[in-house]
Amino acid sequence: MPKGSPELTLARKEEIISACRKLYETMSFKDITLKEIGQQTSFTRTSIYNYFETKEEIFLALFTQEYELFAKDLDGLCEHRETLSIDELSSELARALERRPLMLKLLSMNLYDMEANSRMERLVEFKAAYGESKEALDRCLQKFVPALGEKSRQTFLYAFLPFVYGLYPYTVVTEKQRQAMQEAGISYVYMSTYEMACDFIRTLLGGLQ
Repeated sequence: MPKGSPELTLARKEEIISACRKLYETMSFKDITLKEIGQQTSFTRTSIYNYFETKEEIFLALFTQEYELFAKDLDGLCEHRETLSIDELSSELARALERRPLMLKLLSMNLYDMEANSRMERLVEFKAAYGESKEALDRCLQKFVPALGEKSRQTFLYAFLPFVYGLYPYTVVTEKQRQAMQEAGISYVYMSTYEMACDFIRTLLGGLQ
């Protein structure tokens, strides 16, 4: 690929984002630096600044990809299924969330830092991906629960979206957190992402019909 070509730019951006994704599997957001990310790429660390100004911009690009994949899952559901019952739709939406643990983790932990330390154009790209996922969810509701009017769909969306923000810390618990809950004498039922999301979606949709 010629130097500076759109193909090279896209490939290098993807390499940087993939390096960040890999590091985030074993390191915390605060411990990951541009230097660490650069060490995982095939080019110099200073070259990263040609594509991203801060580590938060890299994380935001990673987050954007996650929203795009979530929207793709939802649109695929609309494309391949003609009808779904409330139980079936609840299960499918819960599975779509279950497939995006990174999206849920980023939502619950680092969103404010990413948005605050990213340029406006990067933030707009992210918001566009978020908006598309929200519209894809609304398309699912319109197709599979046609009895819901616009106001009811809006009620669902603005209950579902805040719920998703808190899903990760309720379903991914460290051993240290489990021990602390035990020592504090707090009774807690541990549920999977699928279980918690499916129950919530089914209950919400049932109440709106």
